[in-house]
Amino acid sequence: MSASDWREQLASSVQSTSAESMPGLAPAQLLHVSAADWGKLARVAKELGCRWVAGWGEDRAEEILVNACLEKKGAYMIARARLDHTAVTLPSHTPYYAAASRSERHTRDLVGVHFSEHPDARRWTRHQAWAEHAYPLRKEFAAAGAPPLQTPPDDSYPFLQAHGSGVYEIPVGPVHAGIIEPGHFRFQAVGELVLNLEEHLGYVHKGIEKIAEGRDAAALARLAGRISGDCTVAHTWAACMAMERASSLDVPERAHYVRAIMCERERVANHLGDIGAVLNDVAFTFGFYQFARLREDWTRLSHALLGHRFMMDRIIPGGVAVDLDPAGIDAMREQIRALRPEVEQLIAIAEDNASIEDRLETTGYLDPVLAAELGTLGYVGRASGIDFDVRRDVPYPPYDRLEVAVPVYHYGDVAARVKVRGAETLFAFELIERLLLALPDGSIANPWQPPASELEGIGLVEGWRGEILTYVRFDSAGKITRFYPRDPSWLNWPALEKLMRDNIVPDFPVCNKSVNGSYSGHDL
Repeated sequence: MSASDWREQLASSVQSTSAESMPGLAPAQLLHVSAADWGKLARVAKELGCRWVAGWGEDRAEEILVNACLEKKGAYMIARARLDHTAVTLPSHTPYYAAASRSERHTRDLVGVHFSEHPDARRWTRHQAWAEHAYPLRKEFAAAGAPPLQTPPDDSYPFLQAHGSGVYEIPVGPVHAGIIEPGHFRFQAVGELVLNLEEHLGYVHKGIEKIAEGRDAAALARLAGRISGDCTVAHTWAACMAMERASSLDVPERAHYVRAIMCERERVANHLGDIGAVLNDVAFTFGFYQFARLREDWTRLSHALLGHRFMMDRIIPGGVAVDLDPAGIDAMREQIRALRPEVEQLIAIAEDNASIEDRLETTGYLDPVLAAELGTLGYVGRASGIDFDVRRDVPYPPYDRLEVAVPVYHYGDVAARVKVRGAETLFAFELIERLLLALPDGSIANPWQPPASELEGIGLVEGWRGEILTYVRFDSAGKITRFYPRDPSWLNWPALEKLMRDNIVPDFPVCNKSVNGSYSGHDL
């Protein structure tokens, strides 16, 4: 079935008022769906083999819009239902797509849309920070809210209770040792064997979606770059792509290449750091030190040539804020020439080490069928057979001029997730070299032109964790009225709960690091 076939079949199966192509939403089509058929939409999409990508709500003052994005074979569809403020109930997609669960809870907590037949009625995003029937993404809700002098402690979340002889609970977090962000993990275990893991996130909710309202394009780009600091390039690129599509703004060809170079450098930096961290969690400190050293050298050159270690605020609406001169191009090439053999040798040392093999192989196994059901992305999905990469399957400039190799394994364990990271690092070296070689001449930015009317757009970028989807809508004054960024962590965090089952408690750190979901990217 072709991309057009499945979208036509899905549209014909529901009481849709219209299906249309909008330039700002390309490569997605927009499908208007009646509230009564919202659940049927998910059922038919599941039968057609579609992937559930993201969902978000929007208060439009006169009505509430609920959106769900679906994908198959690189083609996207955004389904949209319109609700009156007095009737804010829709059938849940969660009975058909596990990936929809937390997203629907987020929309319920922030927009006030109730999803009937949703299996989990617990608060997800709100915790105790605001009143039961206050919805921060409603237009009447002030960004500052009305916080009490002291927010009540979040000590009553009804975790799954442990029962049975010898079963006990282990609470981990929400405050952790070191400097990592907060997240609560509740284990049920017998001895050291984990029977169940349950997560509770949202402790670093920042109000990103709310404080985006009223911003201009430049300010939104800066905000997007702070959703999750370790993928500041990819999130900013996705936000700028969405805004540029909405306003039909062309980006200079050279800027596309510089954006991709920065995004690949971000991929390398994080993979190097995380491979080392996984090795550290199994007491192979030599590997940790060596990968950390290489990561530091890598980020120092980013700072020297691009003005920031993590390249924050280097992407702007219409292009990029910094260019590469011939000396910088040569420095990047030389760094790759020096680092490639070191990375290859370190990977070989780790793969040939029997004690590392014993700790990583079969540990944290994520079945490929379950990985697909959860909608996992990036290296988490690819280690469990999910062969999808936006750069290759929905190519955007400059990747539409390049052949992108996607490493895919079916082992599904920690070893496979590390193996994907290593392969992606080495291929990113090659991509950067090709991008530098083909770097076109010309300007690096075009002036921003706000849309003349209320327009919307989406951005799709393959960040180092996987597919990032960003949605924006402008108001009639050219300011942002809705901003929704979906980090891959929304779909990868639930996989950690599943892959920890039947593992031992001491393997939680290495399993967690092999997934490495972003708390900040999730806790908008």
